[in-house]
Amino acid sequence: MFDWNDLVFFLELARQGRLAPVARRLKVDHTTVSRRIAELEKDLAVKLFDRNRDGFVLTERGHRLFDIAERIEQEASAVEPAMGADNATAAGRVRVVTMEGIGAFFLAERFAELAVQSPGITVELVTERHIISLTKREADIFISFVHPTGAKLEVKKLGSFRLALYASRGYLDQRGEPRDRDELAAHTFVDYVEDLIAIQPVHWLLDVVDPTNVAFRSSSMHAQQQAIAAGAGIGLLPLFSAKTNPRLIPVLPDQVKVYRDVFHSVHEDLQFLARVRTVSRHLSSIFELDNAYLNEF
Repeated sequence: MFDWNDLVFFLELARQGRLAPVARRLKVDHTTVSRRIAELEKDLAVKLFDRNRDGFVLTERGHRLFDIAERIEQEASAVEPAMGADNATAAGRVRVVTMEGIGAFFLAERFAELAVQSPGITVELVTERHIISLTKREADIFISFVHPTGAKLEVKKLGSFRLALYASRGYLDQRGEPRDRDELAAHTFVDYVEDLIAIQPVHWLLDVVDPTNVAFRSSSMHAQQQAIAAGAGIGLLPLFSAKTNPRLIPVLPDQVKVYRDVFHSVHEDLQFLARVRTVSRHLSSIFELDNAYLNEF
């Protein structure tokens, strides 16, 4: 019979992929982690991990055990709340994956509020340019601009945000301010690197104009915003990011209105974990409370 406590080490190694971060999280020596995994494999008579230069990767049977172990973890986390324990608090790591712009300019600051409210939870905010797989456990929560598809996903719309055209005062003084959308064709733009766009709705400038004169391209929305503020050209930016830089001047704000929906996704096997549920509630709350900030000048 295997030791139930070994599942804790197994889950952490499956999520982290390396011994050192697991050892730090569980406050043990890395040799202890290695030994507990070896004992679990011996007791179950199966190989749970393959090891390569990138770390530990689950085998097919490891994936089977991961699904079972997560269900056990989920049930265990529900014991204290079900018993009405007053001291039951959510704790642990929650990995949230989203796009760079909304992660850096909007979510990061608001996760600081969660750190005060729920000090036992550690949020890991990861930014990606592509759609990730919750089914493959690449994250606990995915915040995206498209409605994800996949088996056993719980998806809900959190809200929306507005984008607008911006330029610097220097650029507008030099090139003149367009009076309508037709005059945009004569201007210079800042845009994404086309062949590096993994999620098409992020190429939002095409909702307004297909520019023929692009002075600067970047796969980073932050870099684009900096270039626009420095006078490189006109660009389309979310209000939540543009508001952080006073050098940015709205262009045709009454004529150009672009919106994107924001979706929250979580695998159904994780949605009732106390730590995941706490972070999900916080995300819903901030999108509701900050709706005006996201959509109005």
